[in-house]
Amino acid sequence: MRRSSVLGLVLALAGVAAVASGHGGPQFGKPDVVTSGSYSLVLPTGLQAGAAYIPDDNPLTADKIALGKLLYFDPRMSNDKSLPCAACHNPFHGFADPARTSKGVGFKLGARNSPTIINRLFSKEQFWDGRAEDLEKQAHGPLTNPVEMAMPSETVVVGRITAIKGYAPLFQKAFGSPQVTMTKIAQAIASYERTVLSGASPYDRFQNGDKRALSASAQHGMELFSGKANCQVCHAGFNFTDESYHNLGVGMDKPKPDLGRFDQTKAETDRGAFKTPTLRNVTQTAPYMHDGSEATLHQVVDFYNKGGVKNPQLSKEVKPLNLQDDEIDDLVAFLESLTGEVQNADPPASLPQ
Repeated sequence: MRRSSVLGLVLALAGVAAVASGHGGPQFGKPDVVTSGSYSLVLPTGLQAGAAYIPDDNPLTADKIALGKLLYFDPRMSNDKSLPCAACHNPFHGFADPARTSKGVGFKLGARNSPTIINRLFSKEQFWDGRAEDLEKQAHGPLTNPVEMAMPSETVVVGRITAIKGYAPLFQKAFGSPQVTMTKIAQAIASYERTVLSGASPYDRFQNGDKRALSASAQHGMELFSGKANCQVCHAGFNFTDESYHNLGVGMDKPKPDLGRFDQTKAETDRGAFKTPTLRNVTQTAPYMHDGSEATLHQVVDFYNKGGVKNPQLSKEVKPLNLQDDEIDDLVAFLESLTGEVQNADPPASLPQ
């Protein structure tokens, strides 16, 4: 299927996304609220407002979020007008990509798996290697990347959006001026992405007292997660990530491995290290690892169970786990329990003209 059909597919399935996003679903416990300026963002159960990161120069507003959502789903943001942000970070695949590595404009193939944008509200540094200091900076990168959206320059991006007359009043509402700038585009997209949130999962219901929410297998897997399997050492906290960088050995046995964080810091301790992804909605974001090399959660657990791939910079936390087959099944059952509602996942009904 050509990329030009991606948006049409997304829009055609908008009703499916609305169901998947859990609108009207049950709430468990009292949800936290993030206050940004005069805007209040109600979090799904299980997420914690105190961990939210919103830069002072880009407070959330309803108009900015609405504008960012349109830009996120607009294929005209790419050079050949075929590829929206939603093509590689697709709401029907956990805001990730089911391909090992994504295809950009002209079907050029990227080198890394597309990470999910779910719960990026709680993350400052972005990309697998943390090269963008926040979501605003991250929004710049794919637009002019020659193997992604392939716009010749940010000036061309601004000109393209300026030429779409329907955007002017939306920029006026969001920013107090109809003028389109790259800074405003990035701030709007980042604002929308911060509202794509997942919580209220079976795990969260269990934590809120519903002891029937997890099977016996998942409950045993939860014990393994924080015990024998030692997963929580990196997949820490309510969002199941320490937001740090670790060398698991993935790809380090190749002739020219991807060195990850090292390319940004040049620190030997960062050689082959990549950012710990959230495990929220992990069932929807296959394949796994920065290179998409593991197709299923069972394969991921098998990889960890074997102790990763040995190399001089292997993280000290990565070691053989000696899990039995039934324990691997239970651990996967627990990981599956982390899939919950996704807020603001439904695509827009139409785009500005």
